[in-house]
Amino acid sequence: WDLFGKIRRKPLYALLGIAQPVAGITDYTIGIDETVNMIERIREKPWPVYKVKVGTAGDMERLKAMRSATDAPFRVDANAGWSLYQAREKVQSCAELGVELVEQPLAKDDWEGMKSLYAESPLPLFADESCVAESDVATCAGHFHGINIKLTKCGGITPARRMIKDARSRGLKVMLGCMNESSIGTAALAHLAPLADYLDADGPLLLASDLATGIDYQDDGSIRIPERPGLGIDLINPF
Repeated sequence: WDLFGKIRRKPLYALLGIAQPVAGITDYTIGIDETVNMIERIREKPWPVYKVKVGTAGDMERLKAMRSATDAPFRVDANAGWSLYQAREKVQSCAELGVELVEQPLAKDDWEGMKSLYAESPLPLFADESCVAESDVATCAGHFHGINIKLTKCGGITPARRMIKDARSRGLKVMLGCMNESSIGTAALAHLAPLADYLDADGPLLLASDLATGIDYQDDGSIRIPERPGLGIDLINPF
C-alpha cells in the first residue's frame, strides 16, 4: 500500500476513499507494575485517556489508586485474566471508576462466559485475543460490544478494512489497536483511524528508538500524518 500510494502520488487514506485523518485520540498504555510506578507513569505522561493493563491480584486496588492521580478516562485491558465470577464484580467496579470500556475480560475461548457477561455488563466489552482473523468477527457478535483490530494480527490493511465493514454490519464497535509497532505500522493505523470508534496507537511512544519518522503526536492525544504519498513516513537509516 505504501508503494502503491507513492506510485499514484496519493496518501493512503485518499487511495482508500477515507476522509483526511486528523487521527482520533489514541490512548496511552500503562503496563502492570507496582502501584507507585503506574501512578508515576501517569504523572510523567499527562494524557487525555489511558489504557491500563490489569488481570492480576490487586488490580482494582491499583486502578483506584491511579484514579486519584488523574481525571482522564481509563480503558481497561484484562488480557483474558479474569474468571466470569471475577469479571462480574470487577466490571462493575470499573464502571464506578470512570472506565470507558473493558478489553478481553475472559479467556479467548470462553464464549459461554462472554455471552453471560455481555448480557449484563454496564460497560462495553471489546474482543482482542478472541478476534484475530476475519472469521472471528461473526463469532464475536452477541458476545462482545466491539472488536480490537490489530494489523499485525489480522494480516494487514486489506483484511482490516474487511473486518471493519463486517463489524459494522453486525452492530459492533471498532477499536484499532497496536502491539508496540514503530511509526511504520502506526502510520497505517492513523490512516484508518476515521473508520474506528477507538484508537490504541501509542506504539512509538513506548519504544526506546523508532524505525521511521513522519507521524506526529499532539498534546491532545491525536495523531497527525503528513500530506505525502503512501504512508507518509521516512525510514531512519540505522547506519
